[in-house]
Amino acid sequence: MLTGTNTAKSVWRKIRAKHRGWVFTPREFASLGSRAAIDQTLSRFHRAGKIRRLARGIYEFPRVHPRIGVLSPSPEAVAKAVAAKTHSRITVSGATALNQLGLSPQVPVKNLYLTEGPSRTVRIGNQTVTLKHVAPSKIIGAGTEAGIVIQAVRSLGKKGIGELPAQALAKRLPPGVKAAVKRLTPDAPAWAQPLLHQITA
Repeated sequence: MLTGTNTAKSVWRKIRAKHRGWVFTPREFASLGSRAAIDQTLSRFHRAGKIRRLARGIYEFPRVHPRIGVLSPSPEAVAKAVAAKTHSRITVSGATALNQLGLSPQVPVKNLYLTEGPSRTVRIGNQTVTLKHVAPSKIIGAGTEAGIVIQAVRSLGKKGIGELPAQALAKRLPPGVKAAVKRLTPDAPAWAQPLLHQITA
């Protein structure tokens, strides 16, 4: 049985092994001690300034800029940590997918992520991270670049799908991503599959 000191050392060792910007919940340390011991340890680390509490049950090993100081957490990292509590996956919204692929100049104002897990909104400082529950069929390839491509195509819908420059997008995608999109195409909506075939041809 680990003592409180040993638990703290083990927890800190795991945190230090991660990159700065890592967002996590107490469940990441379930194998290192009781929930009460983990909570107490994380609270001590927070008070000592080693980690930052973003919201109830959500912490970050913060990134620190030499001149600016502590940087804001990544909304995606927050969303992943929240989803991990229920063993759920996330994927970006359609608007974000289009922007990341260079298909839309508009940067989404909302930090919206889709998940097959429960919906939840987390407020961190002046930003809000929202997880919206959807059917698993709507987050094909969640967490991958191929999934972002499929999400972008899906977001256009049947009527807007003709606006996507398939050939231009195909030229920009790395071979590995195109291969992954091809593997996922049979799971995509039937109306989207012809365009996905063009992208991966």
